[in-house]
Amino acid sequence: MKQVIFKADDFGLSPAVNAAIELAHREGVLDGASLMVGARFAADAVARARRLPTLRVGLHLVVVAGRPVLPASALPALVGTTGEFSQHLARTGLRYFFLPAARRQLAAEIRAQFEAFRATGLPLDHLDAHHHLHLHPTVLGLLIRIGREYGLRAVRVPHEPPGLGRLAGEPGRWGRWLGALLLAPWIALVKYRLRAAGLRTTDRVVGLHDTGRMTTTRLLKVLRALPAGSTEIFCHPALSDAEGPWPLAVAASRAELDALLDPEVRALLTGLRIPHGGFCDLPRPNS
Repeated sequence: MKQVIFKADDFGLSPAVNAAIELAHREGVLDGASLMVGARFAADAVARARRLPTLRVGLHLVVVAGRPVLPASALPALVGTTGEFSQHLARTGLRYFFLPAARRQLAAEIRAQFEAFRATGLPLDHLDAHHHLHLHPTVLGLLIRIGREYGLRAVRVPHEPPGLGRLAGEPGRWGRWLGALLLAPWIALVKYRLRAAGLRTTDRVVGLHDTGRMTTTRLLKVLRALPAGSTEIFCHPALSDAEGPWPLAVAASRAELDALLDPEVRALLTGLRIPHGGFCDLPRPNS
């Protein structure tokens, strides 16, 4: 059986992103979105989500390249003079792994983000992290432990089969195969840890390598080529291109919004009889 989740990241990032997510859910195939609870426009995103009871909303954990929920004074080992997390992913990862003070403050911030999500009153469908930093062993361990207290049931594992959805003649395929091969042992360990904790995840994610370029043409190709199992279609829709205030913010895309709204995509899903929904619709591990 095939199952698809169409999900947008960065809910709360900007008005153009928030409006696009609402539109893509109301009139298109978008199933869910991941909320950045500390983002400037998070309140607008929450208000929209409350008007959309069928939108599956998860927590988009931000512990790099963004704004924390706790005050900067509580996070001296995590934030700089701007009061935001560092833009440097590798340097941040090393601090989280080696510095006890950074780990204690990280745990407090992760808990604060779960608390902020709970305060919205929205059901928690899933968790993922900005720039996929939940793959970091320290972050992963903390979110599993703390997430249990907040009803966490599903987590994204950002693993994309390197050949799925590629169009003929596009460059970079060998680099993708090599990257997938090198990451395979770690991805397997992450999935094992999540499933051992009773947390759901999809079999694969599509769109990681083509962020901003999941056009209608590519999306139709992906849907026709889907193997059995569960797949998350990863996207960043916006009313206009390149929305995002941070240097490392993933460029949002009008083309991806248009693809989610395209009636041909909906017709293909219907024709192929592929159900789509949220992460919590996935079967529980070992069920």
